[in-house]
Amino acid sequence: MTPQFELDTLKMRIAAPELAALDLRVRVQRALRQLILDGVLAPGLRLPATRVLAQSLGVSRDTVEMAYAQLRLDGYIERQAGSGSFVSPTIGASLLGKHSQGLAPMSAQPVALSARGAQIIASGGVADQQTVKAFATGLPETRAFPLDVWERLRRQAAGEHRAGILLHGDPQGAEALRQAIADYVNLERGARATASQVLVLSSTRQALYLCAQVLADAHGPILMEDPGYFGARKAFEMAQLRVVPVPVDADGLSIDHLRADRSGANTVYVTPSHQYPTGATLALERRLALTAWAAERQGWIIEDDYDSQFHYAGLPTACVQGLDTQQRTIYLGTFAKSLYPGLRIGYMVLPPTLVKPMIHARSILDGHTPQLDQMTLARFIADGHFAAHVRAMRKVYAVRRDAMAQAVQRHLPHVVTAQLPPGGLQMPCLLHEGRDELDTIRLAAQAGIALPGLSRLYATPPARGGWLLGFAALTPHEIDSGIVRLARALG
Repeated sequence: MTPQFELDTLKMRIAAPELAALDLRVRVQRALRQLILDGVLAPGLRLPATRVLAQSLGVSRDTVEMAYAQLRLDGYIERQAGSGSFVSPTIGASLLGKHSQGLAPMSAQPVALSARGAQIIASGGVADQQTVKAFATGLPETRAFPLDVWERLRRQAAGEHRAGILLHGDPQGAEALRQAIADYVNLERGARATASQVLVLSSTRQALYLCAQVLADAHGPILMEDPGYFGARKAFEMAQLRVVPVPVDADGLSIDHLRADRSGANTVYVTPSHQYPTGATLALERRLALTAWAAERQGWIIEDDYDSQFHYAGLPTACVQGLDTQQRTIYLGTFAKSLYPGLRIGYMVLPPTLVKPMIHARSILDGHTPQLDQMTLARFIADGHFAAHVRAMRKVYAVRRDAMAQAVQRHLPHVVTAQLPPGGLQMPCLLHEGRDELDTIRLAAQAGIALPGLSRLYATPPARGGWLLGFAALTPHEIDSGIVRLARALG
């Protein structure tokens, strides 16, 4: 490595910005390694003695010695007592340089994916909103969350369980949290659950993916509301299921269409308490008919109760799971809407026959939910903070829902008609004739406004396009100013 060019190249590599955060010895080692891999230092080339190279680079001899030692350990160089250090003859240009000649860069080569991977790329992923922005859906108000209380309970949980809380947890979830969840859904949602039926997960989408894997065969059918939750459809498609749409009307899922289905599906996904996105509540007679359908088919109901805590007109209807005497209902819940999305804790209340297979499937998927978060949440619920926070947010969201309806009526009466939802965190709005949904979304984006469209939630495009406007994370002033900006953008 005597030519000045190679020495200058090494110095430039050592000074590269991407290596700036590393120790000097690591930077020297990485720079030499890359020169070997690039073929600049040829196989069998004798390297300078550590003292000579150290002087040339202006570093200590120990720094070069440690770099050489690591290169020898990794197989890039060979060191012979009394002879010196040499680039390994089995690496460098002889191994990589010749083989890579004529090949296009990796970024220019077609990516070889499985059929499943190709389907995922073609259908796209699910983009969760990472910042509060008008009018993203599914975001609760996080600025009012009692972080001081949460942090105090977190310290208490860590102090009580100490090192044990840092180990792997039970795939089913911490017993204290499972019991708290069972008590809550029994009292507030009319469920019939025990702690042994609860499976703690990271999200509703994980629950849906597990259901798809355990309850249906690849390429088999699964029934789903139309329109329906975009994340559910993606979870089912990722599991290579064929989603069969079932129409929704003002009373929720159409039982007549459900009974008329001949796809062979034995599982249906529903949001009965607050249909997503229409806001319809599944009528009681339909709930009972739904459980009868599951019993007749020997099938399953996946009940997604995603935001039932936030009902603004009287008490919410009891969940389907509590009405299902045949125990064919899988009840899904999440704390992402009631507390904060970053918590990443959801759950399933399972029929007893599904507990074991679901726990096994979950153990393969990701093992367990972090124990410290589980124990903190268990204390938060048991001490009454969860119920108090939900009550407070219910009042806040009711005011914001009304503020959204008033703002739309005041500033956009010529564009859309808002449909006042009885609950939830977002408001459906239907575009007037002559307005194009994609065009309004594009114009809104230019003004910095996220305008979630309704059409993507349908199996076939609806007769009228529209939006689903999230209001829970915005103050009445923020809602009004956002609608004003939107009105200006749309003209």
